Amino acid sequence: MSAPPRTERGTRTRARLLAVATDVFAERGYHDASIVKITEAAEVGQGTFYLYFDSKQAIFEEVVRDLNTRVRRAMFEASSRQAARLDAERAGFRAFFRFTAENPALYRIMRQAEFVAPDVLHMHYETIARGYVAGLTAARERGELAAEVDPEVTAWALMGIGELVGMRWVLWSRDDGAAPGRPAASASAPAASDAGLPPDVFEATMRLVERTLSQGAPR
Repeated sequence: MSAPPRTERGTRTRARLLAVATDVFAERGYHDASIVKITEAAEVGQGTFYLYFDSKQAIFEEVVRDLNTRVRRAMFEASSRQAARLDAERAGFRAFFRFTAENPALYRIMRQAEFVAPDVLHMHYETIARGYVAGLTAARERGELAAEVDPEVTAWALMGIGELVGMRWVLWSRDDGAAPGRPAASASAPAASDAGLPPDVFEATMRLVERTLSQGAPR
């Protein structure tokens, strides 16, 4: 990848290429996507593409980094407004599910990254886990969590819960119109809350998270 743009126009062009590439990779998959398809959708020439990215691989890896930055920012901004750890968990999960609902490419891109750019995929999860571990460690030291809570294991386990719940009730519901066993949304009974998934599913998930973190903690 080339050096960052030096002008505001260049910054906008690069951002547009990145946004369009995200959609193209999500819709077509890495192998069926091409620089031609990306530049045509972005309405720029191929020469312009190479001012900002060296190859299809380079822009794909940058798409992963961009999604990582955006989802971490969304979760951090939501959770950092809360003083108590369990409130921060609720806010962080809500922000994650909302981001997933608004950006379904997150799942599709990361699934491809497992094979196309595994090192960047590892970075994606490890940077999320690093901040999560720090937050859980601080909360345990303040006595908000059970003493037996292992921050690293817990962070990865809760990340797994969030990812699979989001895939089942946000991504699959979006693709299929409704999750299996649940009615489709209607004007009088919306299927999703502001968290991006059915309210009962969100509350069930949070009960699981809260019980995991508070088990044996001082009351």
